[in-house]
Amino acid sequence: MKLFYFLAAAALMSPMASAHFKLLEPQSWLEENNLGDPQKLGPCGGTSANAGTPTNAVTKVKGGQKLHIKVQETVYHPGHYRVALAGSHADLPADPPTTTRDTEKGPWSVSAPIMNPAKAPVLADGLFAHTARVTEAFEADVAIPNINCEKCTMQITQFMAEHGKNKDGDYTYHHCAELQITADPSKAIENFPLKK
Repeated sequence: MKLFYFLAAAALMSPMASAHFKLLEPQSWLEENNLGDPQKLGPCGGTSANAGTPTNAVTKVKGGQKLHIKVQETVYHPGHYRVALAGSHADLPADPPTTTRDTEKGPWSVSAPIMNPAKAPVLADGLFAHTARVTEAFEADVAIPNINCEKCTMQITQFMAEHGKNKDGDYTYHHCAELQITADPSKAIENFPLKK
């Protein structure tokens, strides 16, 4: 019984050290468990101990139109989301720098800059900003550039405030989806940078 009370007290006193989300739409490039793991390692998920299992899913998208993004936060932390597009995982942008504060348990995240307006390769930033627990899924339509791309990578990241530093991913969690984009011939082809 003493062990039970000790563990309960420890759980109440220790700050939550993880947050998670599932990528519901478009389909993730990795198999995700009920929390959305593995998702810590940038740029597209996995961890240093578990790279994850690819789904081999490719979502077909029409260029110059909007793509529905749907994520479910499975473990709460305040923060926001960002969506980026590149020709490969290696060409995705780095996570934004995080402002931290020192605590007795190490650095603790405070904020990260939001790109406003978003500039390529970022399609949208500051999505779903929240400071309270949300139970419903977050949803948004994101404009896809009018380009042709046989296999592009869309990255959805979650910046977490009030969070300890992770071994993988620091203060950001990562998911990606592979897209096959076909330009709309009735619209001008855009000059969207797919490589660094």
